[in-house]
Amino acid sequence: MMFEFKTPKKETEEIMSDVASGKLENTNFEKECEDAVKKLTNSQFAKITSSGNNSIFVALSSIEGSVIVPDQGGWHGFKQISKFLGKEIITLETDLGLINPKQLDEVDIPDNSALIFTSFAGYCAEQDVKSISKYCNNNGITTIEDASAGIGDEKEILGNCRYSDIIIASTGQPKIINVGSGGFIATDDENVFQKTSLPLKLSKTNEIISSGIYEELKSVRQNLQLTLNATKHLKKHIPTSIHNDKRGVNLIIKEDNPKEKTWELKKQLPINKSGFINKCPNYNRVKTKAISIEIKNLNYNCLKQEYLDKIINTVNNLQQA
Repeated sequence: MMFEFKTPKKETEEIMSDVASGKLENTNFEKECEDAVKKLTNSQFAKITSSGNNSIFVALSSIEGSVIVPDQGGWHGFKQISKFLGKEIITLETDLGLINPKQLDEVDIPDNSALIFTSFAGYCAEQDVKSISKYCNNNGITTIEDASAGIGDEKEILGNCRYSDIIIASTGQPKIINVGSGGFIATDDENVFQKTSLPLKLSKTNEIISSGIYEELKSVRQNLQLTLNATKHLKKHIPTSIHNDKRGVNLIIKEDNPKEKTWELKKQLPINKSGFINKCPNYNRVKTKAISIEIKNLNYNCLKQEYLDKIINTVNNLQQA
């Protein structure tokens, strides 16, 4: 049994090919894609970008104050781009990536600052976006949610401008919106784009990427829910999983010897690319000894019962050995 990474759907590849060849040259996919993003994120304004990191760059460029980042479970680009822009970085203590808004009371935060975080802490645990949003709105803090893994939430909490002020996403591979490159930014505040005209001009995108995103958006709700259901099943049967009562799109399991066990898991759960199984501590996941299994990276055909049971049995047997 060979696990496979997800790839863009055949339909997505075909429509991108048609755009590239000129067959669909009269279709304004960028505008249609932006309209679809606005609908999905419940926002008034949206722009397609060249990448997820470029989306972060645009969002952070609009912030005048400091940038608050979680101490783990985020994305290293938050810090790197903040430093590049000359922003003061405030690190927020979390519960293995999960943000408790009350912790912000312990921090001296300048005016016009922003909190940037991912929909799922380390991809494994849903952030309490409602509580985060309520606290930040009451205290003048802009919320920037990296919803690369939360777009299409059927509960309409994650990746929704009803709660977060700015939604950013990557649509590179492998993501929930799985095109290979590109990204987007959405907000109800048009000033975000007026303050960042230069970063947006530097964000080179095209109709080909827009056409791919537009096509993938059609199935994003179904694909996200399929991934969430698969991860929920794994957490239920693997007792060492972290935050096993939270929705997530990957599995992080506690492990005292992550280097050795990661190697063993890679041999027993073969996949044709790297990046499926990784060891922690890792800022992008959790800063403790553990192993992350990237369910979100798998081809949707690999989220069937037989594949999930293979993961469950392999992990549990290895940890009991």
